[in-house]
Amino acid sequence: MTTVAAVDCGTNSIRLLILRATEDGAPEELCRQVRLARLGQGVDATGEFHPDALERAFAICEEFATIIDELGAERVRFVATSAARDVSNRHLFFGGVRQRLGVDVDVITGDEEARLSAAGVRGGVEAPQPVLVIDIGGGSTELVVVEGDEVQLATSLNIGAVRVHERYLHNDPPTDAQQEAARAFIGGLLDGSDVDFDRIETAVGVAGTVTSVAARVLGLQEYSRDAIHGAALSREDVMGANAHWMATPVASIETEPCMHPLRAGVIGAGSLILDEISARVPGGEIIVSETDILDGIALGLLG
Repeated sequence: MTTVAAVDCGTNSIRLLILRATEDGAPEELCRQVRLARLGQGVDATGEFHPDALERAFAICEEFATIIDELGAERVRFVATSAARDVSNRHLFFGGVRQRLGVDVDVITGDEEARLSAAGVRGGVEAPQPVLVIDIGGGSTELVVVEGDEVQLATSLNIGAVRVHERYLHNDPPTDAQQEAARAFIGGLLDGSDVDFDRIETAVGVAGTVTSVAARVLGLQEYSRDAIHGAALSREDVMGANAHWMATPVASIETEPCMHPLRAGVIGAGSLILDEISARVPGGEIIVSETDILDGIALGLLG
């Protein structure tokens, strides 16, 4: 039986999924892990990976290498997205990953990132179509329109939680003027995309920003993948979460249940992006999916 390991390295998090093909061909999940690395720290301003960010990322790679070895994965794919596309010193990152995991970093385009996210969602969510898949990362946001089994549109926008936070939200908490500037930037890119929001029947959100909003709305004291997957966030839920985080100092956000300290600093920016998307979706509702690009990568390895 084939065992594969997929690693998704984003601007904020690094995640691992190990699947095994059973005798009947169905994928069996052996391991799923997520760690916050904040690899995109300072990238928007300096164009380089920060030494502290590289140190965090390499420590996670060492941990994942041990797990991959213990579970006997024959195929490993390490996919990097927005942060690794933007930096001038990425050779340091590439070398460190190869040294620890024995594979090359596969820096994918925004279009492939969007399509892999859609593939992961299609494997775990059934909903009225057309479906808009929303993947808010640290450096970029992927929007994918799926109808039938076909991807009708896939676009990557340079609006991510880390990027927006570092570029616009300088105060803690951000001022009204900073929020307005960030919204104008986000809204301009959304309105300039080719997505026809009026046609969307279902909006499905993936990744840490959306799941963090869901955890807050559901009042979870401990993170529960089962509780979050399939949760429906109303327009009011999204607006309320964003308003709360925009008005709360990061030190207080860090103490909230299910909130990682490295996400606390950028969750306001992420929820602001989600709020602007929700405002454009008919009805404003966002369905939360725990299956995403990571699942798409792993399923692709299994063929």
